[in-house]
Amino acid sequence: MLLDLEFDVSTDQLAPADVPAEAYHRIAQFLYREARLLDERRYDDWQSLWTEDGMYWMPREPGQASPYDHISLFWEDRMLRDVRIRRLEHPRNWSQQPPTRSVRLVGGVQIEGVDAGGNLVVHSAFQMTEWRKRQPRQLAGRYTHKLAADGDSWRIRMKRVDLVNCDDAHDVFEVFV
Repeated sequence: MLLDLEFDVSTDQLAPADVPAEAYHRIAQFLYREARLLDERRYDDWQSLWTEDGMYWMPREPGQASPYDHISLFWEDRMLRDVRIRRLEHPRNWSQQPPTRSVRLVGGVQIEGVDAGGNLVVHSAFQMTEWRKRQPRQLAGRYTHKLAADGDSWRIRMKRVDLVNCDDAHDVFEVFV
């Protein structure tokens, strides 16, 4: 999956999406719930929000078009997300003593359209405060979600995290942003 060059990460050439106010509210609530699950370290519940082939991507360069042509901070499929979750939850993980705490603010939710695969493309802004080893860290940027319809709800097909300072030198990222 990591080298599946057919996985569509693009968000251009979208078809318009007519989203009624009630559906927009449910989409925003979905994004807020995802943030809360991460903040509460409910990683298995968070994983259940994803499609089987869903990808988590954090580009290393502003405006990076592809995870295949340039190094990324993260390009994780389900297996790699599971590995990180098990490491974060392991009682002998010294880097999580004490565990990282975080809180996210998600806002500015905008429905951009529908991609060629039928996924709803949603942009939002975020601010994240992370507390780890008595040190606060502030992260900010934009999320791009590709959401696949799943009954009356959605599942995450792709989550792209564009940090404002993605090309800066960073301390280790332990938890998901």
